[in-house]
Amino acid sequence: MSQQIKATRPTAEQKEQRRRSKSGWLAITGLLLLSALPVLGGVLRLQEVSGEPAETLLLASTVTIVAHIVAMTAYCILGAFQFSPALRTRRGWHRTAGRALIPAGFIAALSALWLAVFFGGPSDELALAMVRLVFAVAMTLFLVRGVIAIRRRDFVAHGAWMTRAYATAVSGGTQALVFAVWTIPLGDVDAFGEAWLVAVGFLINSAVAELLIRRRSVRQPGGVSRRGALVS
Repeated sequence: MSQQIKATRPTAEQKEQRRRSKSGWLAITGLLLLSALPVLGGVLRLQEVSGEPAETLLLASTVTIVAHIVAMTAYCILGAFQFSPALRTRRGWHRTAGRALIPAGFIAALSALWLAVFFGGPSDELALAMVRLVFAVAMTLFLVRGVIAIRRRDFVAHGAWMTRAYATAVSGGTQALVFAVWTIPLGDVDAFGEAWLVAVGFLINSAVAELLIRRRSVRQPGGVSRRGALVS
C-alpha cells in the first residue's frame, strides 16, 4: 500500500514543471521577445521624428506618432504579464495592471486609426495604410467589448476580448517574422506585397488568439459560471 502511495506522489521534476506552467514564464518570455521587434522599431521611429525639421510633420501627426509608440510599447510589455496564471489569480495585480493597460490600448489603437485615416504618404502605400486601419478599428472594438464585459463581470468574455486586442497589438513582431520568411528566399516585395505580408501577420496572430480562447473554454469546468472565472 505504501508503495502505491509513493508511486502516485509527484516527483521533484514534475513539481517543477507544474510550477513553471503555473507561472507562465514561457508565455511571458515569448510575448516579450515578440514585442521587442515593434518596440525597437518604435524607438528608432521616435529618433527619426525628433530629428526631422519642425515643418516636415504637422504638430498633430507628431503628437499622434509619439503617443502611438509610447502607448503601444507600454501595452505590449505590460500586457505580456497578464498571461501568467499565477499573476491572474492575484486580483490586486490584475486589476491594477488592467487599469493601466486599457487606456494604453485605446491610445495605441486610436492613434493608429488616426494615422491611417489621415495618411499622407506615397499613393502606393495606401493599401498598407488601409490594412492597418482595418485592424486598428478591430483592436478598438475588442477593447470596447472587453470593457463592457468586465463591467458586467463576465470575466470569461473579458479575457477573450482582451486576448484578441493584445494579439492585434503584438502583430508587429509576427509581421517582421513573416517578412523575414518571405524576403530571405524570394527577395524584396513592392508596396502592395508589403501590405499583404502585414495582413498575413495580423491574421496569424488573430488565429492564434482564437485557438488560445478555444483552449481556455475547453478547460473551463462544466459547472463554472461564465461570470465566476478570472481568465483574462
